[in-house]
Amino acid sequence: MAKQSKKTVEALKKYDSSKEYTLEQAVKIVKDITFTKFDASFDVDIRLGVDPRKSNQMVRGTVTLPHGTGKTKKVLVLCTEDKEEEAKAAGADYVGLDEYITKIKGGWTDVDVIVTMPSVMPKIGALGRILGPRGLMPNPKTGTVTMDIAKAVQEVKAGKIDFKVDKFGIVHTSVARMSFSEDKIIDNAMEVIRMILKLKPTSAKGTYVKSVSVSSTMSPGVKVDAKSISK
Repeated sequence: MAKQSKKTVEALKKYDSSKEYTLEQAVKIVKDITFTKFDASFDVDIRLGVDPRKSNQMVRGTVTLPHGTGKTKKVLVLCTEDKEEEAKAAGADYVGLDEYITKIKGGWTDVDVIVTMPSVMPKIGALGRILGPRGLMPNPKTGTVTMDIAKAVQEVKAGKIDFKVDKFGIVHTSVARMSFSEDKIIDNAMEVIRMILKLKPTSAKGTYVKSVSVSSTMSPGVKVDAKSISK
């Protein structure tokens, strides 16, 4: 068993790690046990009663956080020349096509979101092995493959995030920064939770939300009573 750090030991003394709390209580606890000198992220982990191997049980979606992410996202727009000005005006950090495809093939991925248009996707398909594992592959389902480039860029900049259940049936996503007030963290977290509840697959049987926990970047997790947020 890995040795726990002094800060982890100190944090675990402040609450009962076996107990489930309301979201409001859990947010207060995470605030109290976060000791990082940087502005850590506030993360939510939701274990779902789905089988991600089945296409009809894949849970994936997007949501715009009411208070933003607290992080300025760098957006790359891969588009044809006629769309470049639109992308720049909307606030995209990088705009172009072939030169950026070449850079990505060389290993450059210093962006948070990539937006593109349907006609360009055949060129981007070859980048799947690089972009896929980093969660950067554009997808129509997340609104990052669209002809309305300006809207897509503006939504990302305003706090739009996408989430996807992993192979273990868990949705893990950052919803705020620890510098946010408790109310704002709760608002953002509930916006994501409500969207996940709406996306329950009709083919999923039994309990949909099996467990919920919250944490900051380097804090222990705090269990949340799933029934209290599944109403």
